Amino acid sequence: MKKIVLSAIVVAATAASLSAASIAACAGCHGAGFEKAALGKSQIVKGWDEAKIVASLSGYKAGTYGGAMKGVMLGQVKNLTDADIADIAKQIAAMK
Repeated sequence: MKKIVLSAIVVAATAASLSAASIAACAGCHGAGFEKAALGKSQIVKGWDEAKIVASLSGYKAGTYGGAMKGVMLGQVKNLTDADIADIAKQIAAMK
C-alpha cells in the first residue's frame, strides 16, 4: 500500500511540474530568453504570440509543422497535453 501511495504522490508532483520543466527543456536549445535559433536552424521564437506558439507546438506534435527541426521537436512535444502546450505558449509569449 505504501508503494501505491508513494507512486501516486510522485506522479502528481511530476504532473504538476511538467510545464515548468518543459519550458526549462526548451530554453536548453532556444536560450533562457528564447532569443536563439535552436541548434542554429530554427526560427527565433521570442516575440511570438500565444496562438503562433500553440499552432507550431501542436503541429510538431501532429507531424504537420516544421522543417529541419521536425524530428527533434516531435521528441520534445509528443507527451505534452493540449493544456501543457497552452501553458508553455503563455509563458514563452510573456517574454518580451
